[in-house]
Parts: sequence; structure tokens; C-alpha cells
Amino acid sequence: MSQQLVLDRGTQDAKQLARVLYLVHACTFFFSLGMLSFLPLIVNYVKRPDTSGTLVYSHHTWMIRSFWYYMVWMVVGGIIFATIIGFPLAVAIWGLAWLWKAYRLIRGFLDLDSNKPMPV
Repeated sequence: MSQQLVLDRGTQDAKQLARVLYLVHACTFFFSLGMLSFLPLIVNYVKRPDTSGTLVYSHHTWMIRSFWYYMVWMVVGGIIFATIIGFPLAVAIWGLAWLWKAYRLIRGFLDLDSNKPMPV
């Protein structure tokens, strides 16, 4: 029985770290437009193998994918911004990417609190 308590404690600690990472991703996202999100991203990559076989693993994967897709769209917007005609389109792409990333952070945080794994 004590072994079960240790496993539950480990899962709770992993969930708490995932919560903190969602919040750090959100803070860096809102205050630096995601440019500092590489810091919690590193922790996601380091801690993800430790959570293999748990729902927290899917949350680490969710945060990692959110970061990289967001970066791709920000770069695409930057390339389009470099053209004279592309300014309004670039702003639209950046705005949609920002809304999409905000949705993914909020949904992930809420699903983690509800003990739901993220779709992969």
C-alpha cells in the first residue's frame, strides 16, 4: 500500500510541475509574445520521459507541440511581413497564432486539472 502512495505522490508532483509549466509558458507568452517560452520548453523536454505512461506525458507533448507550431506561424508571419503588401496579412497571422496558442494553454491547463489527457 505504501508503494501505491509513492506512485500517487509522484504523479501528483508531475501534475504540479506541468501546472507550473503551463503558467510559465503563459507568462512568457503574454510578456514576450512567446520568445522566452524556450525556457519552459527545455523543462518539458527534460521531464517528459519521466512521465511516460501517465496523462502528464500527453500534456508535456501538448506544450512542446504548441510552442513549435506557434513559432512556425510567427516565422511565416515574419516572412510575409517583410513584403510591402504582406503587413496586414502578417498581423492577421500573428493575431490568429496568438489566439490559437492562448486557447491551447488554457485548454491544457483546464484538462490537466480535470485529469484528462491531451489528444496526440
